[in-house]
Amino acid sequence: QLVESGGGLVQPGGSLRLSCAASGFTLDYYAIGWFRQAPGKEREGVSCISSSAGSIYYADSVQGRFTISRDNAKNTVYLQMNSLKPEDTAVYYCAADQNAFYSGNYYCRPADFGSWGQGTQVNVSS
Repeated sequence: QLVESGGGLVQPGGSLRLSCAASGFTLDYYAIGWFRQAPGKEREGVSCISSSAGSIYYADSVQGRFTISRDNAKNTVYLQMNSLKPEDTAVYYCAADQNAFYSGNYYCRPADFGSWGQGTQVNVSS
């Protein structure tokens, strides 16, 4: 089970840190992705990190503002979001898969991930 937390309402330019905690399995051997879905839009990949944390992807829209990290000791993955914009408003989901985002296949695609959290809402508004 994956459980996201840390969402909320923040003003433009503000920051939030999302957490994705796993229970029932260890994340050590899983690639993790953060995805988001805004109303009326398709779910999109925001950031993905390989199981070793050696490879990371960021969508162009968040590059330089968001940072993904993982703490395997805590079985948790984080998404630090800075300089938030209204267009970052969405439900944010984390997902895990042992067979996603690996060498030769570094695509951060929702269809590649099999285990999903329930999502956490992020609203960026003044």
